[in-house]
Parts: sequence; structure tokens; C-alpha cells
Amino acid sequence: MNGEPLVQKVVITNPQGFHMRPMAAFAQLASHFESSVKVCREGQSVNGKSILDLMLLAAAQGSELTLEVAGSDAQAALDALVQLLKMPTEDEPPQPTVA
Repeated sequence: MNGEPLVQKVVITNPQGFHMRPMAAFAQLASHFESSVKVCREGQSVNGKSILDLMLLAAAQGSELTLEVAGSDAQAALDALVQLLKMPTEDEPPQPTVA
């Protein structure tokens, strides 16, 4: 699929903003797709597959991010990444599992 990238805006709802854990999950998920993933905020565009790039966005709660995805699996990538960003995140340490 060539041509225009798929674009969707997402507002960060997490009270902590788009912080390290969701950034890491986002970059990891984006890396599973062949398509290129760009994340834009206030005119700044970064590689969505790079956690270091994502940190540059400094997206607090209420920030609007624009996702631009282009490639053969763009729709699947966009759907998965938007769903990840919209998921409520629990900022609690993981509970140890008892064997």
C-alpha cells in the first residue's frame, strides 16, 4: 500500500502523561509492524519506534498526539497503537505472583 499515510489524533488521558512505561510499550508495539510510525505533537515529529525519540515529545495529560502510519500493515498498526494509547494505565508496581 503506497500513498498517503493513515493519520489519527489521540489525546493523552493518563494523569502522568505519556511517560516511560507507556512509551516503552508503544515503541515495542510499533516495532512489531513493518509500517513506519511517526508521532507528532505541536509541530514536532518523531519516530514512534524509538523510545528516545518519543521522550522528546514530553506529552503531558491532555496533550494531543497525531499518529501517522504508512506501509503494508498500516491499518493494523494504527488500530493497535491507538488502542494502546487509549487504555487506562495503572501506575502501581506489578504484584508478585505466588507459586
